[in-house]
Amino acid sequence: MKYHNEIARRKTFAIISHPDAGKTTLTEKFLLFGGAIQVAGAVKSNKIKKHATSDFMEIERQRGISVATSVMSFEYNNVLINLLDTPGHKDFAEDTYRTLTAVDSVILVIDSVNGVEAQTRRLMEVCRMRDTPVIVFINKMDRDGKNRFDLLEEIEKELAIHLHPMTWPINSGKEFKGVYNLHDKNLLLFTAGTKGAEEGAIPISDLHDEVVNDKLGEKDAHQLRDDVELVDGVHGQLKIQDYLDGKVAPVFFGSAINNFGVKEMLDTFIRIAPTPRSRETTVRPVDVEEDKMSGFVFKIHANLDPKHRDRIAFFRVCSGKFERNKYFHHVRLDKDVRFSNPYSFMARDKSIIEDAYAGDVVGLFDTGNFKIGDTLTEGEDFFFTGIPSFSPEIFKEVVNKDPMKTKQLEKGLLQLTDEGVAQLFTQFGGNKKIIGCVGELQFEVIQYRLLHEYGASVVFNTLPFYKACWLTSKHAAKLLDFSRFKQANIAEDKDGHMVYLAQSEWFLNTERTNNPDIEFHFTSEIHK
Repeated sequence: MKYHNEIARRKTFAIISHPDAGKTTLTEKFLLFGGAIQVAGAVKSNKIKKHATSDFMEIERQRGISVATSVMSFEYNNVLINLLDTPGHKDFAEDTYRTLTAVDSVILVIDSVNGVEAQTRRLMEVCRMRDTPVIVFINKMDRDGKNRFDLLEEIEKELAIHLHPMTWPINSGKEFKGVYNLHDKNLLLFTAGTKGAEEGAIPISDLHDEVVNDKLGEKDAHQLRDDVELVDGVHGQLKIQDYLDGKVAPVFFGSAINNFGVKEMLDTFIRIAPTPRSRETTVRPVDVEEDKMSGFVFKIHANLDPKHRDRIAFFRVCSGKFERNKYFHHVRLDKDVRFSNPYSFMARDKSIIEDAYAGDVVGLFDTGNFKIGDTLTEGEDFFFTGIPSFSPEIFKEVVNKDPMKTKQLEKGLLQLTDEGVAQLFTQFGGNKKIIGCVGELQFEVIQYRLLHEYGASVVFNTLPFYKACWLTSKHAAKLLDFSRFKQANIAEDKDGHMVYLAQSEWFLNTERTNNPDIEFHFTSEIHK
């Protein structure tokens, strides 16, 4: 219990959404309020010269999308917030799913023009699995979008979650005049601007007050009264426990690019969002208040700083106190490791920290010791559960265009596949390198990064494989026979485990039927 006060002032959350809903722009505004940056950047804008802080990779700036999760820590009203901005694009969903294992709550951004999109559904399913508390931010209210009641109904139906509006919009698109805060009973008038400071809210004790008519005009004031009466009648007061159990999601309306409605959400978030929670492991549940340190690696990023060939493992502290230069037990390798310069982050900028507590995300300098899902403890042997790994769906052979750069290529492939978004296979008995990914865009990113970060130019040839299966068997001889017989379809992953690359579902089912002594696994988790 000795770290109770430290844990109580920490909130760790991720921002998730479909691509282009405004996630990264919202992240910028949060940092602005936290005093972490002075001018907010934008993802796509010709007028705004500053790029978003969280899109730090060159390729992200070119395309205007996020391709890797970035971590940012800042303070706001004496609360330490760890914010993780995730990629929205489905090809990088794996990175996002893993990030969701490391946070305690989520802010879901929905574009008021497009409503619920495919990726939003997927992400919400992951939150559902863990009952993660969700706050919904409906963005781009200053654009002509869907009717607000229709939008709420669509979200409820599609995402199977009860919503509870905390603010209510007055019109939308060009007519957008602001929001009424249902909790604090005040009126916020909309003015387009990107600065952090806003005009103060107008407190309103009674909506029938003349002030409302003066500010909004008769028609809009009348509409607002009707809407608020309806919303209050249906929803009443927010029950915070229902939100923490993941049954109800508070909803805010606003425009992130104009910094409108963001502060209200941040204030509510600080008031109701959960503090770090206890977690399940393979042995026992780990209580967040325990004195002994434990935590897991949920992401690895190579070359965060292009000038240095560095690799950073992102580590979530789950209990106790993480200290600099102290020895911790690496469970998978069964050895003790210490870290002389652990980092806290502001996207790419990092600063060395002395200690961290449950809920914090720390960057650990990695020399190749870490894999995703690794656990550090103070001596106990267990792994944290629920960190997903996926079987790739697209397979391509790596063809080296410059034989002089073979060494750089190999190094680059190893480091980039350690990040966990792609998997590397080597054909059995040969040296043909095969990369497996979940989406096409990842190949472009790997190709770009190999060239610009390692100086190795490659092309990819598509291979006709359908799925990768990891093979285990109690009969070593049968496994060896199978690998000889199916040599063209057998590869090794980078840890030396045998993998069968099936051409189609039919082939896979046939092999499973013909070889009952061999087990086919769809994730590489079995080798933990």
